[in-house]
Amino acid sequence: MKRTHLPLNGLRVLDAAARHLSFTRAADELAVTPAAVGQQIRALEDTLGVVLFRRTTKGLELTPEGEAGLAPLRQGFLEFEEAVRAMQAGQSSKSLTIAAPRDVIEKWLLPRLAEVSAADSDIRFALVTADEAVDFTEANLDLAIRWGEGPGGIEGEAIESEGLVTVERPGGGADTVILWPGAPGADAAALIRVGDAGLAIDAAAAGLGRATVPELLAARDIAEGRVVLLGAPEPSRLGYWLVAPTPQWRQKKVQALVEALAG
Repeated sequence: MKRTHLPLNGLRVLDAAARHLSFTRAADELAVTPAAVGQQIRALEDTLGVVLFRRTTKGLELTPEGEAGLAPLRQGFLEFEEAVRAMQAGQSSKSLTIAAPRDVIEKWLLPRLAEVSAADSDIRFALVTADEAVDFTEANLDLAIRWGEGPGGIEGEAIESEGLVTVERPGGGADTVILWPGAPGADAAALIRVGDAGLAIDAAAAGLGRATVPELLAARDIAEGRVVLLGAPEPSRLGYWLVAPTPQWRQKKVQALVEALAG
């Protein structure tokens, strides 16, 4: 059944004017002019086809038609307020759903989420593996991590990184080039192909060759001595971005997490 269009602004003005029985005091409450209140009431009367107020020698009074609608109107406003609070409850909750590539989750995200959780034991995370763009609404996501040149038309912040690094097993490994989707081009005559940059790091650590990967993902393995750095980091036009559509991005819990992860 088609819903009737509700003149919500006019109904809010009706509620205020009925409580005060004064367009002037209603205008003060609503931060508008008395003339604007009068215009809203006249427009509402035209829409409803009834007279809502009459002026008498004692002042403004409600008509029986106006009086008849007040109780359900005010109950409706209370239910609207409950609906808004229910919708905002997710913003104040401590639960976040994050989508990211598998290797980013394993090599970079999990240790940082552990630090966030240690600082706030009530926070909860749900992680979704996603290498490509995902539908935030369908997947019920709060935040995603993407590899690219920018946030891709939605809100985003770059994760600080030194670019790309080339790594191999300590003491040296094979001269083979290990490639992963998104890796810089290399000699196609002698290489190993793996599914992502994280696997490329693991293959290098196993002695299968050298891999050029995001410094962001290799930093922990370098620090732990699983792989060693060959040469200096190279700047890259590509990088990892924390992204979300505007409604999700503006949530306080998302902004707090972005602040914790981006630096």
